[in-house]
Amino acid sequence: MKRAFHQNVRRVRIPSKLPSCRRTIVNPAADKEPLAEVTTLPNNIRVATDLMPGHFSSVGVYIDAGSRFEAPHLSGSSHIIDRMAFKSTSNQSSDDLSAMMNSLGGQIQCSSSRETIIYQSSHFHSSTPLALSLLSDTIKNSLYLEQEVEMQKEAAAYEIREITAKPELILPELLHQLAYQGNTLGNPLLCPEERLPLINGDTLREFVNTWYRPERIVIAGAGMPHQQLVELVDKYFGDMKYIPPPTVQPSLNSTRQQPTSHLVPPTMQSQSPSLYKSLTTAANSLFNPSPTPSTLPSFAELATAKAKYTGGHQFIYRPDLDMTHLYLAFDGVSIYDDDVYGLAIIQILLGGGGSFSAGGPGKGMYSRLYTYVLNHYSSIDHCASFHHIYTDTSLFGLNLVAHPHHQHGLSLPLLAHQLSLLLYHPIPETELNRAKNQLMSSLVMALESRAIEVEDLGRQVLVHGRKVTVQEMSEKISKVTNDDLRRIGKRVFGEGMHERGPTILAMGKKDIGDWQAVFRKYGLGRL
Repeated sequence: MKRAFHQNVRRVRIPSKLPSCRRTIVNPAADKEPLAEVTTLPNNIRVATDLMPGHFSSVGVYIDAGSRFEAPHLSGSSHIIDRMAFKSTSNQSSDDLSAMMNSLGGQIQCSSSRETIIYQSSHFHSSTPLALSLLSDTIKNSLYLEQEVEMQKEAAAYEIREITAKPELILPELLHQLAYQGNTLGNPLLCPEERLPLINGDTLREFVNTWYRPERIVIAGAGMPHQQLVELVDKYFGDMKYIPPPTVQPSLNSTRQQPTSHLVPPTMQSQSPSLYKSLTTAANSLFNPSPTPSTLPSFAELATAKAKYTGGHQFIYRPDLDMTHLYLAFDGVSIYDDDVYGLAIIQILLGGGGSFSAGGPGKGMYSRLYTYVLNHYSSIDHCASFHHIYTDTSLFGLNLVAHPHHQHGLSLPLLAHQLSLLLYHPIPETELNRAKNQLMSSLVMALESRAIEVEDLGRQVLVHGRKVTVQEMSEKISKVTNDDLRRIGKRVFGEGMHERGPTILAMGKKDIGDWQAVFRKYGLGRL
C-alpha cells in the first residue's frame, strides 16, 4: 500500500566529495515518524535511509526489473538470475562469497517478482560495508559460469515441479497468465520448462545489461547514517555509468549482439514434461505467438508497456485431485490510484482463510468470508480474498477450495453473493471501522521488522521517488466512507467492470457452469 501525496520538501547541501548529488529530506510528520532521506548520485542511483534505531542494520538494492519486462527471447531470465545470486564473480569464487556471507552473522538474499528484483542483507552495524560490497559484486561482476548456470537450472526445474504439484501455489501464477494474456504481468514468473535448455550465461548477461541500469536502481538502508550509506554506495556502485537505453532490440539468432554493458568490464563480456510445462506451453502457444526478429519489442516499448487486462475463463481438468479450486478475479486499480485504499479495505472486509487457520480475535473471525462461507459450509476447506497491486493495475478477487462432497455449482454463487452484498447493501459502521483498524494495524505491525521496513522504503522510492509514511496511509484509510466502497465496488466488479469481464480459473473434476447467468442473478458486471 503506497500512494503519493502532497508534502513539503527541503533541500540541503551535503558537505562531501559528491558535489553533484541531490539530497532530499522528506518528513511530512516529523513529530510522529522518523526522518527519511533520499540522495541521487551523479549516475542517477538513488540512496534512501530511514532513522530506525536497533541492534541490526539492513540494506537492500531494489531494481526496476522482473518478469513483466522480459522480451520473448529472455523469458525466464529473472527467475534464473534470482537463483544465480552470490555465485562466482570476477573477484571471487562462489565458495569465497559463501564464506563471507556467513561471516556477516545475519541474512542475505535475492528475490525476483513481476516488477522488482531485490538483493537485501540484514547484519550487525559494523558489517554494512562488507554487506554492500557483496551485493555490489554479485550484481555487477557475476560470471554466470556454465557449470553454475546448469546446476541452478536443474534446481529451478525441481522447484517448478514442486510448485506445480501444489494447486494453491501454481494457480495464482496461471491466473496472472489468464488475466493478462500475452503481455507484461501475464509473462511467466517461473521460467517455463521449455525455456530452461535455452537459457545460458549469455542470456542472463543480456538481461542484466539491459535492465540493471543505474536510473532503475534504488539502494535503501536502515541503521546507518545517511551520509555513510551515500559514500558506500558511491564507492561500490559509483562506477556504473548511465548509458542511453538501446532503441533496437537484438535479433533472435545466435549471433545476437549484446547490449552495451554498464556492469561487466569489456574483457569479461565474451565469457561464456510436467503439468506446469503442459499448461504454460499451451498458454504460451495461444497467447504468445513466437515472434520474429522484426517484431521483437524495443527496450523503450518493454519499459513503458502498460498491463493490458484480457480476462478469460479457463478450466483445468484434474481428475486426480480431491479438492476443487476456483479463482474469481477482476481488473483493479493501480498503486497510484486513490481507490487502492478502499479496495484494500474491501479485501479486509471479505477476509477469509482456511477452515483450520482462520478465526479468533484479530485472525479473521469477523470477516465476511469466514462468517458467512466457512462457518456455514463445512464442505469448503478454504475461502479468502486477495489483492495483487502493481504500478499500473491490480488483480482483485476471491478464491475457494471445496471438498469432493461440496455441492457442484454452488461455489461461484457463494462468491458472487458476497460481492453483491457489497454493491447493494450498506456496510455497518462498526464493521467498516473494524476493517479500517485491521488494515492500519497490519501496516504498522509489518513495519516493525527492520527488513520489511527497508524493503518498503526501497520499493516506495523506486515507485514514488520518496517514502510514503504510515501516518499518511492511515489518514487516507480513515477517510474512506461507505459510499466510497460502494462506488469502488461498482467500478471493479459492478456496472463499471472492465469490458473484458472477469477472470475465472477452475481446477478439478468439474467446471463451474454458466458464470454469466450467475453474474446476472447477483447483479455483477455490466447488466
